[in-house]
Amino acid sequence: MNLQKMFEMQKVLDERIIKEKGLEGQDLLPNLILALQVELAECANEWRGFKHWSNDREPRTKIEHFCPTCEGTGDENYQMNLDSLLEGRGAEPYSKCQDCNGSGKIGESNPLLEEYVDCLHFILSIGNRLGWNDTDTIDAVVVQHLISDKGFDTAKTFSCLLSIAYGFHFSNVEKRTYISLFTTFFELGNKLGFKWEQIEAAYMEKNAVNHKRQQEGY
Repeated sequence: MNLQKMFEMQKVLDERIIKEKGLEGQDLLPNLILALQVELAECANEWRGFKHWSNDREPRTKIEHFCPTCEGTGDENYQMNLDSLLEGRGAEPYSKCQDCNGSGKIGESNPLLEEYVDCLHFILSIGNRLGWNDTDTIDAVVVQHLISDKGFDTAKTFSCLLSIAYGFHFSNVEKRTYISLFTTFFELGNKLGFKWEQIEAAYMEKNAVNHKRQQEGY
């Protein structure tokens, strides 16, 4: 995983947001910490493993997205025919939807991975904000930590990350705490079954989406 590239990409995005939103000179660290905690909670919600009160505890790793043009029917005349039936008129013959090639679907997504990568965005932002983006040190510790295959179970790992993130609100936080955040975060990714290549690819994709959102006035 190219952490240096991701730190740099996140810095470019953050600087753009600061400039376009007029946030120069503001202490944004508290916002970043809270955002990370929120995203960690949302990631846990997609994982669902802690919900012992529910029969539905399977992680949300695949959601199919249906074509809005034909509403998942594969027929581009679907809406026209629906209107015709409601008005008592005859239906048009089937015509394959060009937007989905008649499949009714336009793709699928992995909500758990998406939420995990949202967390990574804020972890990178915090590191850049504090000047703790020494990727050589982080890379070495992360790899060593993952190879050891030690640590909490998944639920406790989520709680541990929330606790570490909370600690960043205090002025005496040290760089080793940030490295601990990173190593625990990648330990979580390992427990969730993500490969480093998956994480990096998903980060690149979401970074592009975030730039597009800024361009569109998000």
